[in-house]
Amino acid sequence: MASSLVVATFNTNSIRSRLGIVTDWLTTHRPDILCLQETKVQDKDFPEAPFEEVGYHITYRGQKAHAGVAIATRDVPKNVAAGLDDGGTADEARLLRLTVAGIPVVNTYVPMGEKVDSPKFAYKLEWLARLRAYFEKHFRPDEPLLWCGDFNVAPEAIDVHDPVRLKKHVDFHPDARAALEELRAWGFVDVFRRHHPDEAGQYTFWDYRVTGALERGVGWRVDHIWATRPLAEASADAWIDVEPRRAERPSDHTFLVAAFKRS
Repeated sequence: MASSLVVATFNTNSIRSRLGIVTDWLTTHRPDILCLQETKVQDKDFPEAPFEEVGYHITYRGQKAHAGVAIATRDVPKNVAAGLDDGGTADEARLLRLTVAGIPVVNTYVPMGEKVDSPKFAYKLEWLARLRAYFEKHFRPDEPLLWCGDFNVAPEAIDVHDPVRLKKHVDFHPDARAALEELRAWGFVDVFRRHHPDEAGQYTFWDYRVTGALERGVGWRVDHIWATRPLAEASADAWIDVEPRRAERPSDHTFLVAAFKRS
């Protein structure tokens, strides 16, 4: 058995447009788990075969044109479920859950929120509150659990390139950060920050619309791998692989990776 469990997350901004980037990365790095967001494809059109060809099981839930989540695993997944289950809008294309290697994994694409004064921002805050209740319902903070994905929130000032100018942005607004903090307080550890507590300029997203954003460091850290404390304490390292953002026709995000010691 391998001595570590390697987990990654990546917002594809269309799995069919970025399929080669994803399968090449899987072939090269061979993670045990890869969570994907913004697959932007309905289930009947999801490209399963390329994942199988490189040795991965692929579980997905999507819809046409926007959102969509998927998880690639080397082992056969168990306990698969999609969406929030509190009786409200399930939003199945934003939450996918399964168990692999004995560890529950929740992959989310949190709503962005559009504008602070829009109903979509209120929905984002509500969604995060519902997600906290979801964790309370299904899991315990003293047992292993992974939460991965594009959270559409940068938690700290060092997670954005200009915290003063961006303080009212939907992905850095105090209300969004407070909602995410409520989730962290339930029992999560930000695995990347556990290993890089003070490093500024560590980003996972660079806006296409900003000229030279990657080269100039105009980025955000909105993609995350969080774990409950028992699992976080077994983490050996976490890092951002910037190279896929430099590929031809890249996503505007890149891969975040974490390694955990196996017991």
